[in-house]
Amino acid sequence: MEVTDQCVVALTWVLKDTLGETLDVLDTPVEFLVGGDDLLARIEQALQGYSAGASVQLHLEPEDAFGDYDEQRVFLAARNLFPETLEEGMTFEGHALPAGSCPDAPTDALYTVTELYPEHVVLDGNHPLAGIALRIQLKIEAVREATEEEVGRGSAGTGFFRIQPPAPGGHTLH
Repeated sequence: MEVTDQCVVALTWVLKDTLGETLDVLDTPVEFLVGGDDLLARIEQALQGYSAGASVQLHLEPEDAFGDYDEQRVFLAARNLFPETLEEGMTFEGHALPAGSCPDAPTDALYTVTELYPEHVVLDGNHPLAGIALRIQLKIEAVREATEEEVGRGSAGTGFFRIQPPAPGGHTLH
């Protein structure tokens, strides 16, 4: 079966920046819905017409991947508004930021603590890969028809290309 819209593709990959530094390796196949919300549009376009066993290499500019880095999405907040256990790398959903910490921060974003100072915290609402050109080597491990449920929800259940808070017990505070 070839990759078309409304199918599920199982992928493995190696993701690198343009300097060749490896950013992510997925060596166990993960399923993604083509034509849904699981994959970046450029990746979906590149996979069209290929079948299991094919390898595809892509160069993605920031506008085709996670966008340009936007300094307007970086906020300073008072350190005393956050829990004592705060660490760099922790994430907060915008609607769950401590009251009064960032009144101008959009509530529909995910914010990562990027720096801690005695008096303030730096929160970054950009995707961690924003502003970075990427090279991705994809391997199609399998292709199948999507179920009605997958098509209805727009996902095969994988959100790699969307930033979401980690599972409970991770470094997210709510």
